[in-house]
Amino acid sequence: MLRWLMNVGLLCRKEFHSLMRDFVLMGLIVFAFSVAIVLVAHGVRVDVANATVAFIDEDHSALSRQLRSVVLPPYFKPPTLTNRIDGKTGMDNGTYNFVIDIPPRFEADVLAGRTPQIQELIDATAMTQAGLGSVYLQQIFLGEVEAQLHSPDINKLMPFHPESRIRFNPNSESAWFTSVMQVVTNATILSIVLVGAAVIREREHGTIEHLLVLPVSASQIAIGKILANGAVIFVASMLSLWIIVHIGLAVPISGSPLLFAACLVLYLFSVTSLGMMLATIAPTMPQFGLLVVPVYAVAYLLSGAATPVESMPDAVQSLVRFFPTTQFVKISQSILYRGAGLESIWPSLLAIVFSSTLFLAMALLRFRSMLARQD
Repeated sequence: MLRWLMNVGLLCRKEFHSLMRDFVLMGLIVFAFSVAIVLVAHGVRVDVANATVAFIDEDHSALSRQLRSVVLPPYFKPPTLTNRIDGKTGMDNGTYNFVIDIPPRFEADVLAGRTPQIQELIDATAMTQAGLGSVYLQQIFLGEVEAQLHSPDINKLMPFHPESRIRFNPNSESAWFTSVMQVVTNATILSIVLVGAAVIREREHGTIEHLLVLPVSASQIAIGKILANGAVIFVASMLSLWIIVHIGLAVPISGSPLLFAACLVLYLFSVTSLGMMLATIAPTMPQFGLLVVPVYAVAYLLSGAATPVESMPDAVQSLVRFFPTTQFVKISQSILYRGAGLESIWPSLLAIVFSSTLFLAMALLRFRSMLARQD
């Protein structure tokens, strides 16, 4: 057993040296866990921010000016006045997300008890801005009209009053969610790519024959590649989570980083084993890349990192419960967002242990078969 561990350690050192000399992969790792996290956190938003609004004011009344004055940052940029032709051109060019057309005699009709209509033109290509921004503008305008008419608040007329309390991320900051999930997704794809690249690199460079003449077994070679590449991703993920996400982006971490680190180790065993298994199927690096893309895309889309699992069809929900990516996203959100402990995440942890064992067994089986064909 001691000899087996020593051989694995020596093979891990070889993998570290090989990876450190691959400047492209090292640059990709540094970029993925630093710059890419910041770009996604600030660039991908699930809320309304700095939406552009233009007003076509054909009423020129105190009420129309008041409606324009209550469209405020940070949800919206200060609105601009325009006309129909420039408003249409601005929508076509993407200059305006919303164009609000206030008709003539709008204030007079409101005060007379009639029901005038405000036309709201929306650039639907900005999907998040369009959906949420339209609702925000309607609420803002209705509130101002009710204040103008001195109407009682409709919520006070209801027999009950719902009060929403957001436990995590009370200000709905997109970066708090996207940055953490980007660390998880980057760890997933790079774990698959690094191990697969290590196997195919040995085969393409002809160095795998050198390993076959050494007194090492197939399991030692495979475990060495899995441990070495998984350790690199583990260190990069934890540093990114703490330095880039927590300190740099000021995202709070509610749970135990040590518990998350332990879960990450088990998860990396699963995805690195998956990467090795895929590398034994694809004979060349281009074919490996073509194989990885659909596998990762399906795993990511069904993981719950982009869309909640609960919003998926029932059949899909039953299927994705067995995916390690889905279980790890659930664990990450539970620990880092809600401060959950082991008593809450142990079912997902067992699922990851099962998938890690299954993928590792399949990877070792296929790796032995691949080495046998090299003899």
